[in-house]
Amino acid sequence: MKILLAFLVLLAGGCTKDFLDINTDPNNPSKASLALLLTHVEKDVADALSINGGLSNISAVYMHQITMRADPDQYGINGSSGYAQGPWDFLYTGPLQDIELLITQAEADQNVTYAGIGKILKVYIFSQMVDVYGDIPFTEANKLGGQNLGYPKWDKSEDIYPLLFTILSSAISDLTNTTATNKVFPGTDDLIYSGSKAKWLRAAKTLKLKLLNQVRLVQNVSLLVKIPSDSLIQPGEDFEFIYKSKSSPDERNPGFAEYESGQKSYYQSPWFYEILKGYNPTIFTDLPDPRIPYYIYNQLKKGQATREGNPTEYRDGGFVTITFGSISKNRDHSTDGSMSIMGLYPVGGRYDDGGGAKVTGNYGTGAAPYRFITYADRLYIQAELANAGLITDVNYFKTALEASFKQVDHVVALVAPTTAITTQAAPPTMWVPTAVAPVPPAAATTGWKVKDYITKVMALYDAASVTRKLEFIMTEKWISQYGCNVDTWTDYRRTGYPIVFNPKNPEQAPDGMIISPEDGFEIPVQLINKIPWTVVWPQAELSLNPNAPAQKDPGTFKVFYDKR
Repeated sequence: MKILLAFLVLLAGGCTKDFLDINTDPNNPSKASLALLLTHVEKDVADALSINGGLSNISAVYMHQITMRADPDQYGINGSSGYAQGPWDFLYTGPLQDIELLITQAEADQNVTYAGIGKILKVYIFSQMVDVYGDIPFTEANKLGGQNLGYPKWDKSEDIYPLLFTILSSAISDLTNTTATNKVFPGTDDLIYSGSKAKWLRAAKTLKLKLLNQVRLVQNVSLLVKIPSDSLIQPGEDFEFIYKSKSSPDERNPGFAEYESGQKSYYQSPWFYEILKGYNPTIFTDLPDPRIPYYIYNQLKKGQATREGNPTEYRDGGFVTITFGSISKNRDHSTDGSMSIMGLYPVGGRYDDGGGAKVTGNYGTGAAPYRFITYADRLYIQAELANAGLITDVNYFKTALEASFKQVDHVVALVAPTTAITTQAAPPTMWVPTAVAPVPPAAATTGWKVKDYITKVMALYDAASVTRKLEFIMTEKWISQYGCNVDTWTDYRRTGYPIVFNPKNPEQAPDGMIISPEDGFEIPVQLINKIPWTVVWPQAELSLNPNAPAQKDPGTFKVFYDKR
């Protein structure tokens, strides 16, 4: 059992070379270095949530931004699946264990700034685990003593969330404590905010707002959500982990590994693509999203044959992919050198300049951040709260839209595609407030396309009902969060939005078919499992822990705040 193994590693690992290399202060070998612990924890938390090994592996498919041939297709993850077991194992034996050590040691020495940061990270990652798995080991997890040592009980999701709010309040108290000794302070070892207490405080209060918003349907939060905006995340200070371009040791976004893989796994969802293209008949129809070339890279040009000589399943110009729930004869053909892949924004890959190149690890830098909570996310949360009548609206949705496009420019600057081994020209800037209407229209700049898109979305929003406005808010938030997908699934289960693809819906798949735009190829689709409310617990944990519950039915087992 992995949680038991985590304890054994804690107990015995202090005598091993690897543990000392990572976590020990050579000047005080009986204690872990807070600086090294913090750096290690921040990266591990991002890795544990990412596409390619993390929780976003699941939610990106469940929320129809990625399609795969593996277990997540048709919501097929079971208790023995590595998609359920892998992130669980890594979180409990890695960052959660180290966070507990960081907090315990920092509090013992009155280094409360480190303790406060550790508590914020603890609340964030445990809240993500609750959002994905529901009930989980919490109060007895990663403890060095106690009656149930190594065999922690499962706590109910409704019992964990109040404890998270309490820990978050403690973190805020730590960061505002002016009397503690604080012999050491975080600096460059803090890869998120470089030790800025002011930014960590705003991140903590934004995390609190996020969690309050998630429970608003089961708890009266009308007074609690009225947090002044200047106390929340501000422009230019996203709560995110910034990956680098170094490949040895690998400091790149885990999803960038797709560029180096000969056998690729992550196809771009036709449902997501069609909404971005303006093809969807129910939302943003005829409104092509200017973010497409930043989000998706096409390895083929329009009309170019596949490099493998194989037929495609779903194709639209240079866009090549497979469909969720497909049982077509073309689904399993190899198209690794021809399929469309994750682009610059989600994983630090390639901006789609229309070149149609077959990518390798030289075609990007991998330096895209994992975005925990961005300024845009904060604004979408406030837009949702305002739409529900819980706070006063001050144009949150429009500001969130603008921030989403500025966020793409921010990621472009971090990824720096001009520095890739196979370089390319810098992509066009998205947010250009001075952009003007083109003459002729075909000469439209990216900056103008962005302004025009926002204007047209806002016209739809302003004319919409409260329910339809909620759909617009959640759909734009979903688009903005591509590559960092855990919250999109949480939002869907809470609100019902965005609408996702259902192979059994006759309006979405008439006669059980999807039609490829390029060649009219008919793609039969099916759905064996309904969309889950939670991910199953790893069966290995249930089998070895006498305090574990019986396996749940993910189609009915909900997180406490899901009341739809």
